[in-house]
Parts: sequence; C-alpha cells; structure tokens
Amino acid sequence: MAINQESQPQLKRAMKSRHLFMMSLGGIIGTGLFLGSGYAIGEAGPAGAILAYLVGGLLMFLAMVCLGELSVVMPVSGSFQAHATKFIGPATGFVIGWVYWLSWALYVGLEFVAAGMLMKRWFPDVPVWIWCALFVILLFSINSLATRSFAETEYWFAGIKVLAVILFIIVGLGATFGLISMESEPAPFLSNFIGDGLLPAGMVGVFISMMTVIYAFQGSEIMGVAAGETEDPEKSIPKAIRTIVIRVLLFYVLAIFVLSALVPWQEAGVLESPFVTVFDMVGIPYAADIMNFVILTAILSVGNTGLFACTRILYSLSESGMAPKLFTKLNKRGVPSNALLVTLGFALVSLLTSFVAADTLFVVLLAISGIGGTLTWMSIAYAQIRFRKQYVKEGGKVEELKFRVRLYPFVPILCIIMCFSIFVFTAFDPTQRTSLYWGFGFVGACYLYYHLWHTKKKTALPVNQDVQTPLAKEEV
Repeated sequence: MAINQESQPQLKRAMKSRHLFMMSLGGIIGTGLFLGSGYAIGEAGPAGAILAYLVGGLLMFLAMVCLGELSVVMPVSGSFQAHATKFIGPATGFVIGWVYWLSWALYVGLEFVAAGMLMKRWFPDVPVWIWCALFVILLFSINSLATRSFAETEYWFAGIKVLAVILFIIVGLGATFGLISMESEPAPFLSNFIGDGLLPAGMVGVFISMMTVIYAFQGSEIMGVAAGETEDPEKSIPKAIRTIVIRVLLFYVLAIFVLSALVPWQEAGVLESPFVTVFDMVGIPYAADIMNFVILTAILSVGNTGLFACTRILYSLSESGMAPKLFTKLNKRGVPSNALLVTLGFALVSLLTSFVAADTLFVVLLAISGIGGTLTWMSIAYAQIRFRKQYVKEGGKVEELKFRVRLYPFVPILCIIMCFSIFVFTAFDPTQRTSLYWGFGFVGACYLYYHLWHTKKKTALPVNQDVQTPLAKEEV
C-alpha cells in the first residue's frame, strides 16, 4: 500500500488526462513526422512506408499497455526507471535511468540548434546562438512553472502541431482525389502506389525505414514519467493509452498516405520537407513559412517535453539513491529545480560537442541516445512480466487490476522480440552499426560502475515508490 509522507516535499498531482494525452502526443509528433517521413517513403516506397509505420505503431501499443499496467499500480515520477529498479533490479534501473536521461538531454540540446536554424529563414542576419539562448530561457522558464502551468503550455504547443497535421491530411486527401485542384498537374489518385509496385524497394527497404519509424514513435513513454504528477492516475492513464495509440497511428498513417499519393517516392527522400512540397502543389500561399512555423513549434514542444522528462528521471534516480540527493530538492512550485538546472547545463555542453568534438564525443553521445528509447521499451515489457509474476505469487487477483495487459504474457514477450529485432536490423546497416558498439558499450560500463560502486552502499527504494494495490487509493 502506498504511504503518504507529509514531512517531505512532494511532486504535485496537477495534470489532467488531457494534459497527459497531449504531452505524449507532443513527444511523438515532431521532426520525425515533418522531416523524417520523406526519408521513410524514399527508403521503403509508398506501401512499404505505411507498413513500417503500422508495425511501429503496433510496437508502440505493446509498450504502452505494459507501461499502463505498471503506471496505474505504481504511479511515480520516474516511471519505468522506478519500475525497472523494483521489478527487475537496481542495476537495471540505474542503467535505464541514466541512458534515458542522457538520450533526452542530448536531444534537448540539438532542438535548440534546430530551432535557431529555422529562425534564419525570417531573420538571416541574426546569429543562431542568439536564438538558441532565447529558446533556452523560454523552455527553462516554462519548466520552472508549477506543473499545471507547464502542462497547459505544452497542451497548446502540441495542439498547434495536431491542427497542422489535420489540415494537411484534409487538404492532401482533397488534392489526391481531385476535390481540390492542383496548380501544375491533375489529381494523381493512387498512381504513385501502383506505378512501381507496392514494395519497390522490397522488404529490405521496409526494415531499413523501420529504424527511423521506431525512433519517431519513441517519446510516447513520457506519459509514464508524468504519472507521478497526474490527477487520478488510475483513470487518466488508461484513458490516455486508449486514445494516444489510435490517434497517433491515424495521424501518421494518413499523413504518409497523402505524402505517398502526391509525391513520387523517389523524390520524397531528398526533399527538405515533403509537407511544404504538398502545400506548394495545391497553391497555398506562404506554404513554406507556415510549415516553418509549425516545425519550429514542433521542435520547441519536443524540447519542452524532453526537458520535463529528463528532470523527472533525474529526480527519480536521486530518490532511489542512484544520483546525488540534491536532485530531490523541489522549489516552492513543486519542481525539481536542481535537476532542471543540471539537465539544461548538460544539454548545452553536449551542444558544444557538436561543434568542438563532432567526430568523437558527439558521435558517441548520439550512439548512446539512439539505443536509449528501444532499451527503455524492452525494460518496460520485462518489468511488466516480473510485476505480474510477483503480484500473482503474493496472492493478487489479475481481474482486480484497474488496468491490465490482455493476452499476457504474449504481449510483453512480443514487445521484447520486436525491440530486439530493431538492434538486429541496425547491425545489418553499415551506416548505423557503430551506434551499437558505443551504445551497448556504455550500457555495459553503467552496469560495471553500479556493481563496483553502488553495491557498496545499499540502494533502497523510498516508501513513495511502493506498489499501490488495486484496493489502495491513497496518493503517493
């Protein structure tokens, strides 16, 4: 049963289900869709890209339902890091926490540069570093707000992206089937799908694009990180899971269908943004500027969500005794201020390595980040298996769980197998193979460090990371 600790400052449960849903959506709909979708189509062809996104969506669904069961019974900030610590082992919790933190902290730094580069379109004479500094201040200020204020800001950030995707799908479908006239050519209908066959690049192209697709979907697990600050998590989390998977798949698959129908697959992979191309084809004025604004919003939204996730993971690591205790300090608004500052500082330092040590340290950081999300999904599935076994062994009844994985243990095992296959596909791609060496080398080093250093002092879970049984309604 969960225990309330009145004597210690606690994170505040201030997020509503709509905030949780839009935050997860915001972590997924970003440059992976607006820019990376063209690469997936170019590698796999029209039908191949749709197949890759459907398989990627299946994997995301498997990971999310496993995370949902764990987050309802144990709704703590840090989520899968705390779950891995409790149900797999402290060493795995240590590794997952630090790899995930490193992954997002690095990408937060990269988002600042990407946002600054986009501003060059409108302000070509202003140095990129000035925009980076402004965006750093903006995201730091948003994350320093009370949880409810942060969540409301991210809700509208993500809302802009969602509206842009919906508008694109409506306009694109109209142009595809002749309901909206295009400036220079007739409606293509489905000619781009059948011209070179359904899978012009074969299954090899599907497998190669799969890596890009999976990385685009990673970020949905942020829903679990926010569980510790969500109102009524046993209702909010299942509702968010049911809606997020369906809507993300709908947005991605329909967007890819439209892009594939309007843009020949051979050209899609070399376009800066296929979305801009489609808007130009139907004669929408200022199409490039509109999409530049949408992509800028997407980048800031992902950076905002990533900074939140990093801060809470570092807070969770500190609570578990796997990071310095100073990271558990909360400001008067209930935000882990020290964890936020250190995360932002690392993001900026990692940003410098992209200029100073681009061929050495920066490459290593990117490699570690590349496998971080996939390892996290594997740990979520395995932790769910371990939790369910422990729960039943201790006399718990599965039907009493507020949210449970159906078809157990098939669902978590399939999730683990699919995640492992991503690493196999990566090993066969010469351009990405090196990332496995550095990434798994870092993971091995983390395990070694933990066993050499942390086992000397017992790492004990704090009481506010206990499992909340189905009959225990107390808040953490």
